[in-house]
Amino acid sequence: MLEITPSNARQWSRLGSRGVFGQAILSLGADHPDLMVMSADLGNSSGLDRFKASYPDQFLNIGIAEQNLVGVAGGLAKEGYNVFVTSFAPFISMRAAEQVRMNLGYMALNVKAVAIGSGLAMAFLGNSHYGIEDAAVMRAIPNLTVVCPADCAEIVKTVQAAAHFQGPMYIRLTGAVNNPVVYSEDYEFTIGKAIWLREGRDVTLIAHGTMVYESLEAAKLLEAEGVSAAVLNMHTLKPLDTEALDKALAGSRAIVTVEEHSLIGGLGAAVAQHKAPLRQSPPQLALGLPDEFVAAADYRFMLERHGLVGASIAARVREFLA
Repeated sequence: MLEITPSNARQWSRLGSRGVFGQAILSLGADHPDLMVMSADLGNSSGLDRFKASYPDQFLNIGIAEQNLVGVAGGLAKEGYNVFVTSFAPFISMRAAEQVRMNLGYMALNVKAVAIGSGLAMAFLGNSHYGIEDAAVMRAIPNLTVVCPADCAEIVKTVQAAAHFQGPMYIRLTGAVNNPVVYSEDYEFTIGKAIWLREGRDVTLIAHGTMVYESLEAAKLLEAEGVSAAVLNMHTLKPLDTEALDKALAGSRAIVTVEEHSLIGGLGAAVAQHKAPLRQSPPQLALGLPDEFVAAADYRFMLERHGLVGASIAARVREFLA
């Protein structure tokens, strides 16, 4: 079992989300003989080389055929296997959308679809590889749980929890190598239960994935200017933790959602949907990617260009509260 320590958190940060996913899966192999891990010819890219070498009978490469990948995964799940399937975010969420809808959603089979390189992490590979609509597609499918871990330590927590979770799940991995650290000590993680990382009176920043760290950075900048900002890690997008969200709505002058995803259909939309029927709730500022195909560039440069870094988030919050 992998443990979250300051030393491990630093090492995992350097490895990045895909490498740590591979380590987390590897740590499950010995205790989960029913585990089956599958790839669409992306075993190396998914960090699965060591798992493949250690447990060759529990690894399948289906080839560049995500629809077949999900179909075979469904069949294995029907036979009692605990199945994880991996591919780049747009391929597993949209190329195989019909199979995910029927085999995972409709049939509620025990398959965990792991999207690597979601958001803008694929950088110069461009829009064909960006996961900017995947959460919107996946959260629209009934019975499908959607999780987006905040950092590498939370990837470990998510994989461990997913291995004991009965039912279909979409795990959205954002970030690249040198993924910023949010968690350096062990903590309680429960699928569907958001985590308060910081208390605040004026505004609550609600984020998941890479934007949790950037929201914490924004909160520090705002505090220096006299603005008290809470930060809520909404790692599970579906089902949304409405209890935590209601607490945020009751205790803040404003709500800000921050996501490395299109502004259409993601976290901001989910929060707004919950707020819509309420007679009284604070205003919401939604920060994310625009409704367009963005120009390919260095990953960090793209985050900065689209205002998804701490300083830019803080500036938008100041404007919103003015």
